[in-house]
Amino acid sequence: MGNFTEEQTVFAQAVADFCRREAGTREQRDALTAGGTELHSQELYQKMAALGWAGILVPEEYGGAGAGNVEMCILLEEAMRGNAPIGGIGPTLITAAAYQKFADEQLKKEVLTGVANGDSLSISMSEPEAGSDVANLTCRAEKVDGGWIINGQKTWCSNAHFATSILLVARTERTPQKHEGLTQFHIPAGTPGLEIQGIDTLGGREVNDLYFTNCRVPDSAVVGRVGNGWNQLMAGLNSERLILAAMQLGVAERSFADTLAFISDRKQFGRPVGTFQALRHRMADLATEIECTRLLVYSVAEQADAHPDKLLPREASMAKLKATETSKRMTIDAMQMMGGYGYATEFDAERLMRGAIISTVYGGTNEIQRDIIGKTFGL
Repeated sequence: MGNFTEEQTVFAQAVADFCRREAGTREQRDALTAGGTELHSQELYQKMAALGWAGILVPEEYGGAGAGNVEMCILLEEAMRGNAPIGGIGPTLITAAAYQKFADEQLKKEVLTGVANGDSLSISMSEPEAGSDVANLTCRAEKVDGGWIINGQKTWCSNAHFATSILLVARTERTPQKHEGLTQFHIPAGTPGLEIQGIDTLGGREVNDLYFTNCRVPDSAVVGRVGNGWNQLMAGLNSERLILAAMQLGVAERSFADTLAFISDRKQFGRPVGTFQALRHRMADLATEIECTRLLVYSVAEQADAHPDKLLPREASMAKLKATETSKRMTIDAMQMMGGYGYATEFDAERLMRGAIISTVYGGTNEIQRDIIGKTFGL
């Protein structure tokens, strides 16, 4: 457990035990996810919320645990290592952090109390022509008496089909600088003028297209300041990248454990395949990469806790880059070492691989992460 305190060690064990008890078998996970087609089980998530874990970062005055980034990483690492189908937790934590920093008191109380009680949130930035270049977005919010009228399309929006609300980034003004004139809006589920359509993916029902057609929201829906949306997005990058890194660390650890069990049991030529040098050395390399990733993730978490108002562009991008690349390598190698069994849906290897590969794309592609890291060195 590294440098964990006794309380943190107990917490990690509690999460691991919960996942083993509630989602430890394939049968349990299939029952929770409609046969694996859904990535998030609200039933399981509500049980975690009842234990105080869904509101891990929510301040105590809103019903949360008021814990820090290290505790958050423990929760995410153990939940993903335990194969818990709570895919909605990442976007929820990312979005909740924005409300906590920028929403007014009334909206903050409404949203954060809901998160602590198990509500899921969604954040919508990407558009068909605004992915890595998110500031190129064109979804428009026009000011009218008493509120705003929103028109436009969003895409690749995680959680939107079951979220209690969506944090929308829309353009409220056109300026010569495309990063200016962006504003964040609180869009409750079921708001008239919003249509949500699922996008079929390898991972099942996960992301969505959003269509806004004369969608009216009140002035109170503005989160933060009008025109300050870009700066507010930038302020949340530490949290977003650390959340994604911790989750993929857990995925890599789960894949390693499953692979180790398989190659220790599977026999060919009269001996376990894991005892052959080719696989033994590969597992040694992967174990080393995972341990390096773990040290990096928790180092960034400790820095974020020690300096909550400091942006950590290099460190947070490194954590996201390293964790997702490690997870991708681990899960692809797992399929190779398991042979045909790694490709069969009977095992979790193929599902873990699908999730690991897309992790290098969402939350800022790894090419963008490398670019950010390079710029911090003046390149």
